[in-house]
Amino acid sequence: MTETERQPSRQLTEDECWEHLSRAPYGRIASSAAGEIDIFPVNHRTDGHSLVFRTSAGTKLVELTIRSSVAFEIDGHDDREAFSVVVKGTAEEFDRDAEVRDAERLGVRPWAPEEKDRWVRITPTSVQGRAFDLVTGPSS
Repeated sequence: MTETERQPSRQLTEDECWEHLSRAPYGRIASSAAGEIDIFPVNHRTDGHSLVFRTSAGTKLVELTIRSSVAFEIDGHDDREAFSVVVKGTAEEFDRDAEVRDAERLGVRPWAPEEKDRWVRITPTSVQGRAFDLVTGPSS
């Protein structure tokens, strides 16, 4: 397929978005506080139609406490197409024993070596994504 033969970007269905989110090894969470916007990479897992990740006390957790509205993004590709998924929603720390046990069963394994003993759930208000075909032949 050449550049001129490619189909336009297509909107992903919500089910396709969740499929991509469930397979992605990591994503990026964007939050803001005091007029500053920060983006943090996190390892996550899906839990039904929410996202769960572990973190430690610090900037990320402080920002989520001050302003719980966040955006979460993943992107990737396979042999035929590239995709991007954006989740907008509310992030909330949780620490009830039953919720933590359930979250631990999801297998969230942070890559960073620091201890990640705090749990956060993102409850979506919006899940959107798009995909487009990759060029597989030489450019025209």
